[in-house]
Amino acid sequence: MKDCRKFNKVILAVIFLGIGLISCGNADPEVQKYAGEALGTSYHIKLFGPENLNIDKGLDSIFVVINNSMSTYQKDSDISRINFGDTTVQVDENFKKVFNYSEKIYRESNGYFDPTVGNLVNAYGFGPGSKLAELTRPEIDSMLQYVGFDKVKLTSENKIVKLRPEIYLDFNAIAKGFTVDVIAVFLDKKGIENYLVEVGGELVAKGRNLAKDMSWTVAIENPLQTEENRTFQTALALNNRAMATSGNYRKFRVDSLTGQTFVHTINPINGNSQKSNLLSASVLAENCALADAYATAFMALGLEKSKEMLERIQNVDVYFIYAEENHQVKVFASEGFEKVLGKD
Repeated sequence: MKDCRKFNKVILAVIFLGIGLISCGNADPEVQKYAGEALGTSYHIKLFGPENLNIDKGLDSIFVVINNSMSTYQKDSDISRINFGDTTVQVDENFKKVFNYSEKIYRESNGYFDPTVGNLVNAYGFGPGSKLAELTRPEIDSMLQYVGFDKVKLTSENKIVKLRPEIYLDFNAIAKGFTVDVIAVFLDKKGIENYLVEVGGELVAKGRNLAKDMSWTVAIENPLQTEENRTFQTALALNNRAMATSGNYRKFRVDSLTGQTFVHTINPINGNSQKSNLLSASVLAENCALADAYATAFMALGLEKSKEMLERIQNVDVYFIYAEENHQVKVFASEGFEKVLGKD
């Protein structure tokens, strides 16, 4: 199923390892694989379960439901209708959960994660709207009056109330991770106890890779790789946890005066596409929606402010790749992340 109404994110920074699992005899468990395109990206699922397990229709249904609720690329989705001023929309449970997660991380990040940044996302050319040829300070300031997640409310009637009608919601920085969680629940209800689900680089693992009798293994890409020579920064064992990675290091720039490497990300506080030396942020969390949103928040915060935020939150582990002068790439990993690096 190909869906061109995409949830767009700058990079795909997490790679499935061991796509071609080989059975070493009839007694070995056999992995079932499902792959395709949805939400403007690809998905891969590996699981161990009953023979002739057919989940394709169930997966297609999940992607349709998510698109109908939260795709800004689908003009008749609930979020698009809300953005275009339809005040009669009653959102579904998926929308409500994503809204509540977003509100939580908006507050924890002091506004650096903000789904109302949609107008700016479009203006910079990262969304379905028309990119502005040149963004001036007055134009940015004009759009900033419509930014602020505290300016939108979810009512008891499951309707979205906006303080200003021009406010444009964009859940693309959390929707893929949330979709991974929905698929995980779907597999749980099927009685599947060992699986790895990945959508656009965001993933969740449960149980073990029975074919290799080990934890599921995934990798984080080297931020300074080229398209011709893709390499890994590190690998980790993932078990009963979700991970998401955010970054835009394939579009990094080198300051001609200082030689320092920077990436650009939209700051919802001042509206700027600001420099940051944080090349990528990989996050382990209790579910993939939270991991996805935290990763986005950290990219906007930058390295030092992200470390400060980590002191305020719980059950979150990180692996930050950042650049110093002269292209020197360094890593900051929390204690919890260190425990799963290269280990079963």
